[in-house]
Amino acid sequence: MAVDTPEPPGPAVRGAAREALRYALGLAVGAVVLLLLVGKRGDLTAAGRQLGHLNVAWLAAAVLAEAMSIWMYGYLQHRVLRLGGAIIPMPALMVVSMANDAIANTVPGGAVVGSAYRYRYCRRRGVSGAIAGWMVFTVLVAQAIGMCLLLLLGVLVALAGATSTADVGVTIVGLAIAALSVTVLVRRDVLLRMTGALVRAVRRVTGHPRGDIGARIDATLARMREIPLSARSTALVVAIGTGVWFSDFLCLVCAFGAVHAAIPWYGLLLAYGVAQVVGSLPVVPGGLGIVEGSLAVILVAYGAGRVPAVSAALAFRLVSYWLAMAVGWVSFGGIAYHARRAPIPVAPE
Repeated sequence: MAVDTPEPPGPAVRGAAREALRYALGLAVGAVVLLLLVGKRGDLTAAGRQLGHLNVAWLAAAVLAEAMSIWMYGYLQHRVLRLGGAIIPMPALMVVSMANDAIANTVPGGAVVGSAYRYRYCRRRGVSGAIAGWMVFTVLVAQAIGMCLLLLLGVLVALAGATSTADVGVTIVGLAIAALSVTVLVRRDVLLRMTGALVRAVRRVTGHPRGDIGARIDATLARMREIPLSARSTALVVAIGTGVWFSDFLCLVCAFGAVHAAIPWYGLLLAYGVAQVVGSLPVVPGGLGIVEGSLAVILVAYGAGRVPAVSAALAFRLVSYWLAMAVGWVSFGGIAYHARRAPIPVAPE
């Protein structure tokens, strides 16, 4: 009698298992990093107790600041789409922005998956592939420039409060990065041509993407180069992108008020910028543990007490990460439900 032997798991199953394992390891790494950076488990316990006595008014202000950051993120996409000749209403972009944040902060490879999600959403709303891709590209660059500018400002403020000028080199490097980012946004045609050349080179070596897909990629990149972006529009897009981060930074400021702690002004913006950059590394989902630990360490270095610094960092993440993630996944579910109820065909190229 023959006995059926189970088939080995397919590539998709193995890939999902690897991603789940990577996600679990990332969470473990984040927890370990947080404990190592903070130094003592007692600090976390004391900070947890302090979180039990939050100032409700300041906590509400932190939520409002985070809501403003999400609104500006939606408005940034709205403006960029209008520059390309497409319009999606702000309420819809607010909802998709919250869903995108939830994806980016929880799903492995979240930044890439989130960008693909926004692109697909725009396509379903009738936006052409060229304009949708251009929007995703422009928003990413504008946000990168905005973070560079805030980091530079944070370094300058930190230097103003310090007696040493050893970090002047950091400021110069930051200025160079910001200038390069602005150049990429203004002369995006150069980068898009380089992207097209890279796609063609990969196709010659590997044979992929082939057929219609390769032709569509080439056509989309060509149309993206034709979308105008004047100097005035560039300045506006960068200003809005900076505002997204600054509103999120105000959430951190309000978090100090929520835990009844003094604000270490000289190092606060620098700590925020460094924590955001470190948290964006694809090691730990959402920067869990790393963002909190980085914030606490730098804040302590600029005069904050250990327990208040940890408490403020945790309160900030409670609003900007956990609350935003919960609302984002509800938004994701609402979009998915509406798509099933009233499916919209993807716009033709």
